[in-house]
Amino acid sequence: MSKSMVETAYQVLQKHEGSIPFVQLWTEVSKEMGFTPSQAEDNIAQLYTDLSMDGRFLNMSGNTWDLRSRHTYSESVTDTSEIALDDGDEEDELDSDTDLEDEKKDNGD
Repeated sequence: MSKSMVETAYQVLQKHEGSIPFVQLWTEVSKEMGFTPSQAEDNIAQLYTDLSMDGRFLNMSGNTWDLRSRHTYSESVTDTSEIALDDGDEEDELDSDTDLEDEKKDNGD
């Protein structure tokens, strides 16, 4: 039975001493898997999704990937306390702008 793309990616990363760019990882995985250019194009998004969902991998800055086991907990967890959440006001602002334009038209401005 042949290895999956994610298992192949794991082995590729084990061979490297640190993180590598996704494009390089994908190039090595697709070469190892023996993909044609068409197959590589068809499967690249699937590997990215698989890496994102598999807890063994860590997406680092600059879209580089590494094995999570090589990093401390604080390096591998994102602090979400500083992330601003969209509370949906943008749509309300757009509606009020449209209402103002309609009102101006009605008043002949």
